[in-house]
Amino acid sequence: MLFYWFLKFVAIGPAVRVLFRPRAEGVEHVPASGAAILASNHLSAADWIFMPLSIRRRVTFLAKAEYFTGTGVKGFLQRAFFSGAGQVPIDRTSASAAEDAIQTGLGILRDGKLLGIYPEGTRSPDGRLFRGKIGVARMALQTGVPVVPVAMCYSHQKLPFGKKIMRVKVRFGEPLDFSRYEGLAGDRFVERSITDEIMYEIMTLSGQEYVDVYGATVKKSMTAGSSSAADAVATLQPPVTEAADRAPTTLAG
Repeated sequence: MLFYWFLKFVAIGPAVRVLFRPRAEGVEHVPASGAAILASNHLSAADWIFMPLSIRRRVTFLAKAEYFTGTGVKGFLQRAFFSGAGQVPIDRTSASAAEDAIQTGLGILRDGKLLGIYPEGTRSPDGRLFRGKIGVARMALQTGVPVVPVAMCYSHQKLPFGKKIMRVKVRFGEPLDFSRYEGLAGDRFVERSITDEIMYEIMTLSGQEYVDVYGATVKKSMTAGSSSAADAVATLQPPVTEAADRAPTTLAG
């Protein structure tokens, strides 16, 4: 616990603020106490650094188990760093990976903490916003906690001699209340509808183009066919008329 605050206010936080000047909007939408889900788009490996720096409370993220399984001195330091930085390991290779992640997230929420989650399940392969997975909806329904949509926005500022430096903005949207669906956890149609509503709010905050395909599926297609993200999406995305029917809307019900 102490290491988290050391990283945030001493070791990493000050340097990140000086170099990247992250700005935050809507921080008043993050509950001052109690459990909540912070559901964000995922554009960079540094997302989990910039978002927690924007708010006072500690945020716990679910991280891939590989960060915690290294050996030797390097493995020890890596485990210590990610554990101290508020990361909880999830084995994404097991058959029960999705359910294990949901149960771990539920435990964090039932402890009254903030859970940071990326509904896309992976970093965007091309900067667009991809289809969300329904785990975020399952956790919201089973705990009754609000979901705060979050948008990570990156831009580049030109410097002398042709150099550029990244600038970061973190936008927090109004909390989403899904109490109207109480008792419907496990209903995949309801969970799909809730997830789409969350993705719509993230899309509105970020200004990203929405793609109705899972990002992980696009990445697999890119690897298998050595194609670009655009080519993979063109192959995988449903027809225009069908995609329009499935695009997320604010009216999740």
